[in-house]
Amino acid sequence: MTIRRESLRPEIESSPLYNADLAPATVERRHWGTYSFAALWVSMSVNITTYMLAASLIQGGMNWKQAVGTVFLGNTIVLFPMLLNSHPGASYGIPFPVLARASFGVLGANVAAGLRAVVACGWFGIQTWIGGEAVSTLIATLVPAWKGFPYSTAICFLAFWLINLAVILRGVEYIRVLQGISAPILLGVGLLLLAWAYRSAGGFGPILAAPSRFTNFPDLLKFLVPALNATVGFWATVSLNIPDFTRFARSQRQQMIGQALALPATMTLYSLIGILVTSATVVIYGTAIWDPVQLLSRFHSPVAVVISLLAILLATLNVNIGANVVSPANDFSNLWPRKISFRAGGVITCFMGIAMMPWKLLGSYKTMIFGWLGGYAAFLGPVAGIMICDYFVIRKRVLLLNDLYLRDGAYQYWHGFNWLAVAALAAGAGTALIGLVVPSLRTLYDYSWFVGFAVSFVSYYVLMKFSGLPENLVQKASS
Repeated sequence: MTIRRESLRPEIESSPLYNADLAPATVERRHWGTYSFAALWVSMSVNITTYMLAASLIQGGMNWKQAVGTVFLGNTIVLFPMLLNSHPGASYGIPFPVLARASFGVLGANVAAGLRAVVACGWFGIQTWIGGEAVSTLIATLVPAWKGFPYSTAICFLAFWLINLAVILRGVEYIRVLQGISAPILLGVGLLLLAWAYRSAGGFGPILAAPSRFTNFPDLLKFLVPALNATVGFWATVSLNIPDFTRFARSQRQQMIGQALALPATMTLYSLIGILVTSATVVIYGTAIWDPVQLLSRFHSPVAVVISLLAILLATLNVNIGANVVSPANDFSNLWPRKISFRAGGVITCFMGIAMMPWKLLGSYKTMIFGWLGGYAAFLGPVAGIMICDYFVIRKRVLLLNDLYLRDGAYQYWHGFNWLAVAALAAGAGTALIGLVVPSLRTLYDYSWFVGFAVSFVSYYVLMKFSGLPENLVQKASS
């Protein structure tokens, strides 16, 4: 698995589909090795939403074994599309929206990129809201009167939003600085909460003995299916835009090893902390508290609260930039490459994050699992199925690099759109969403990512084979 060294023709730079941020990464920029990708996943996995996802499984009724197993299985599953979509990024040095041009067309790629961008904006808003909550709780710890101040959380949300905006304006390379310091600190906060849980609950015995609310397997399955789908959907976003990072890889082997080692292991281990601490809150308070910021607000030590909340702020800032800004910034840039740069795309992401109303998305664990995660998985699963089928099955891993930046090249299709890909996307998403309106077919929605992926993969393959387009493209690639 080699890194391709094909270069763009000089005239490509004048194409309306080109800008410096979307151009293939040069050899000089490909300096991410195994450690860089492992650190990326450690830094992105060790975050508050990972904790909250795991904690929501406990609040939903699972015991700790069921919750840990669900998290591990879900992240092992999502690793496969992650590594498959990583390959073209590392091979050709191209970001996600440019790769999507091969399957959706040079203009149709905006359909896939737009769906991914909207979801990323939602996550950006969620992370920023969590950061705002942390700022508000921090101030209330130091100045108790702040608790009674109207709109205190909203004000802190806007303040943390401005901090994110400032980091975005520094550029993508600033992420590597944050990676090295945020994950270890937040891991320390998790261990602090675990130590508190151990002491307050009277050891791990009562925590691990907390029973599941599901008395039989059919009842468990009703919650397990959407929970597993949500766990896969948690990283369904990054499984699409992972080329935004692997384009900087030194080799295929290094990026694959780094991701395979870090993703399932880190997500499972940090989720275990959230699972155990939330189980402890059931023992201590009689109810599951899934939000660590709210849990920290109950602590009596101001020093511990201040240190922990500062660490949460740093880690939230890191994962927000790494997971929720890099991709939509490139996606929005793809809409109008000559006018929208990476930084401009990042600014658009910031404003879209507010418009998504993250306070509603975090309203309850049911909204998060059944609504937010399950809902967007119905669209992102199909996009993944189409892109993976196109690159590995239809094109046999061969892309015409220059044509990805041309209006009259191999990926022009019909006026810039591959309507077969759009049709396959509609088929996959539509099949999954049927479960929302037909109660007897609810399983289709509960498995929205899997159903969408499978239906779109098969639909795209059949449509492309019947159209004769693959043969035409192969002939052009060999000429």
